[in-house]
Amino acid sequence: MSLRMKRSNFTPTPESPLEIIGIGAINVDCLCQVKEIVTDAETTIDRIKTAPGGSAANTIYGLARLGIKTGLIGAVGDDEEGKASVQDLETMKVDTSQIQIKKGERTGYTLCLSDKLGRRSIYVLPGANNLLEWQDINLTYLNQAKIVHLSSFVNHKQFNTQIKLIERRSNSVKISFAPGMLYAIKGIKALSPLLARTDILFINREEIEQLTHKNFTAGAKECLELGCQIVVVTLGKGLALESGKVCSSYICQGKEEYKIESSPRHHQAQLEATGAGDAFATGFLFGFLKGKNLPQCGQLGNAVAGYVMSKTGTREGLPSLSQLRVF
Repeated sequence: MSLRMKRSNFTPTPESPLEIIGIGAINVDCLCQVKEIVTDAETTIDRIKTAPGGSAANTIYGLARLGIKTGLIGAVGDDEEGKASVQDLETMKVDTSQIQIKKGERTGYTLCLSDKLGRRSIYVLPGANNLLEWQDINLTYLNQAKIVHLSSFVNHKQFNTQIKLIERRSNSVKISFAPGMLYAIKGIKALSPLLARTDILFINREEIEQLTHKNFTAGAKECLELGCQIVVVTLGKGLALESGKVCSSYICQGKEEYKIESSPRHHQAQLEATGAGDAFATGFLFGFLKGKNLPQCGQLGNAVAGYVMSKTGTREGLPSLSQLRVF
């Protein structure tokens, strides 16, 4: 049984529609910084923190913090974690009216391990996310947006719902898509119905190489050939350039390619990278909405990701608009 959220800090109207609506898993993250990621061994935990998360939810939260009118579609359980997840979004005035409360279910949960070498290991207990139905999605609500931002679910049923959704959405609505490794492992053939209708693809180097079985530049071009309009590949620790500088992201559109250099903040001490990709999408989409060119969007993505990596968790470091302007 599903109950629709009744409370919302923002009510869209024809004169004031939502700009970006996210659709993805809503989770509670247990973030553990460990000495090292191990297999069949023991190690110590340096730091542990529990906080609301979910890829699309993080990006939507970050955009709302920058003043963008946003909404989120997803599902939580009728537990304290679900209530806290919704309330956290509402602190940024995210419209939560389309978040479904699944009665008797637990809110999704992830265990995120990261070490000082930048390695990560994430374990997902999907909970209420597995119960999001096609009937839970209001296309009229969705079609008010300039952009719909999709991220992954564990269950194949929600994957199919996302395909159905982008096939039926208004042509005026652009699609941004962050597949993550959960979708990358499905392979290029399985993802082609989504990629063919994607305007902006956000993917990291490991994911695109897993998805296409090619290096990231060749993989990006394959995604363009399938129908993606813009492919954005984040490069983690970066790629050394001939100039001696470091490229932290790669963007391609048609025959144009851009290598975005790391921002100074990327070179500062990085607490951990969980949520950095979601933050990059926040900055990039903010720039895109504001009419910035692709290199400028990439630089904004780098800046927001740098803020997030300076704090523990996926949202604590997200900048305000005044911080981003200063930077």
